[in-house]
Amino acid sequence: MWGGSTYWAVSSAWGEVNRVDATPSGDRVAKGDGRNVLLVGSDSREGMTREERNRLGTGQAEGKRTDSIIVLHTGGERPVLLSIPRDSYVEIPGHGMNKINAAYSLGGAKLLGETIEANTGLHMDGYMEIGFGGFAQVVDAVDGVRICVQRDMDDPKAHIDLKKGCQVLDGKTALGYVRARYSDPEGDIGRAKRQRQFLGSLMGEIATPTTLLQPWKLRSLGKGSAGALTVGEDDSLVETGRAFWAIRSVSKGEGDSIVVPISNSNLPTPAGSAVQWDTEKAPQLFDDLNHNRPLSIDPSKG
Repeated sequence: MWGGSTYWAVSSAWGEVNRVDATPSGDRVAKGDGRNVLLVGSDSREGMTREERNRLGTGQAEGKRTDSIIVLHTGGERPVLLSIPRDSYVEIPGHGMNKINAAYSLGGAKLLGETIEANTGLHMDGYMEIGFGGFAQVVDAVDGVRICVQRDMDDPKAHIDLKKGCQVLDGKTALGYVRARYSDPEGDIGRAKRQRQFLGSLMGEIATPTTLLQPWKLRSLGKGSAGALTVGEDDSLVETGRAFWAIRSVSKGEGDSIVVPISNSNLPTPAGSAVQWDTEKAPQLFDDLNHNRPLSIDPSKG
């Protein structure tokens, strides 16, 4: 009875998930030895009222851009969360050199995936995306997420004023925490670290025994947050579930959380100040992942 109820709860929530064609176009890179899922946090305000935008401090801008880009790699001994700074200066197929988040604005999920494949050599096998409103909604659905803030963060642009220490963040505050960049001395790199930290903690809250062992609670959580999630048209429930579980494993210390090695975080370009990848360490890291080898960089510094 419990198994049937759990299946019903998960299946009904899966039916609410949004779908998008995220399969990269053009000549794709070959599949590697593992599986890669592109995780995107967009700044979409779609479906949010003006009151909700004001409450969450998201502003009123239209359209969608990528606020976070993470690749989840599985298949090796340990899952890996790899952050790609959104200001990375790369070649966007058909559009020349630009910051990587421009790929999403120019061609959505398909072009972003194509851009990542072209610049990393990693084949994208899955896709998951969540927007501003949906992110806050999911956090509130689990009654907040406990996070240990490393330093005081007073960031008016992100609408937060947090003190150092462990605390439970609600949806509004959590959104500011993962978006803040001006209050972090590491800028975009520090934000990428916080995004991976928070993502793992959020998965930990969702995958607690009190949630998983109570089908009615699982259904309530799923129905309340599934509409905030967008996945690739070809992604299955099982594959998506495995991705969530791998993210949770990273948060428990059973995986690695890293950022693309960079050589210059303030590169002058026609598109403005950008992030330049390390021309030796970055390709080596991508090759490590592609062949499920131990990482050539120290994850503790990521």
